[in-house]
Amino acid sequence: MTIVSNAAPDIVRQPSNVVLFFRYLRRNKGLAVGVLILVALTLFTVIGMFVVNPKHAYPLAAALKQPPSLKYPFGTDFFGRNLLVAMVIGMWQTALIGLLAGGIGTLVGVVLGFTSAYFGGWIDSVIRTVCQILTPIPVLLIQVVVAGSLDKRDVTIFTMAIIVAMLAWMGPTLVVRAQVMTMKERQFVSVAKLSGVSDMGIIFKEILPNLLPFIAASFVGQVFGAVFASFYLAVLGLGPLREPLLGNLIWAAQSQGAFFNGWWWWPLIPAFAMILILGALALVNMGLDELANPRVRRTE
Repeated sequence: MTIVSNAAPDIVRQPSNVVLFFRYLRRNKGLAVGVLILVALTLFTVIGMFVVNPKHAYPLAAALKQPPSLKYPFGTDFFGRNLLVAMVIGMWQTALIGLLAGGIGTLVGVVLGFTSAYFGGWIDSVIRTVCQILTPIPVLLIQVVVAGSLDKRDVTIFTMAIIVAMLAWMGPTLVVRAQVMTMKERQFVSVAKLSGVSDMGIIFKEILPNLLPFIAASFVGQVFGAVFASFYLAVLGLGPLREPLLGNLIWAAQSQGAFFNGWWWWPLIPAFAMILILGALALVNMGLDELANPRVRRTE
């Protein structure tokens, strides 16, 4: 006698994208460390914006040249700025410049890269030629010349973002162009064309979703470059001098001889913050690059 079991077979549930992401972070230690540092810095800035008085980040708001203490955890500078408040505001302003410049550069690069690779012809020749001409030119030199030619009273956070973003589109353009050139020859694109899908439909529905990891990695790389550019422009005294940008704090400390006068905390704290920011962005960029490249992607 045969016994027929009515028990339903076990259903294998696929883990969610969030679970897969955290599993990948567990394997990719560099990306995990970078994300944790960025989250910590973000919490420091966001919580600080609700706790501190932004006016204390500007001159004559506190006692002068006070070392770190309970009243002033990060100390004060020669101009009477509370460095804890200046760090909160300055990190927010530095991040804003990086996000704006990185976003503009990535967006322009994606549009030009898709247009160049997908439509080809004279459009591709013009975009490729312009990138080849501008790529060898030192970006730092152009940024210094442009920033130095402006009246210091006209330089703002948004002005710095535009200066940094002027040539930030070349890298994403070349990266996206190379990827689209490869992807548009694949079989699923040919099938979409034979099915009557329009060019815009192929770009937005077929190619773009497959390029999102590359675009994300490119965006993080552009933010890294923009933050670094805003930092060295400010250190050179070419930023909005009244704003408590991290680079401005270091430039002011250098101009007043902070180390020689024993005010070590003044340049040391913003310099350490910049190391954390740039290091975290570099780790995230390398992690996303690995995620976007299946040849080097780590598996369980």
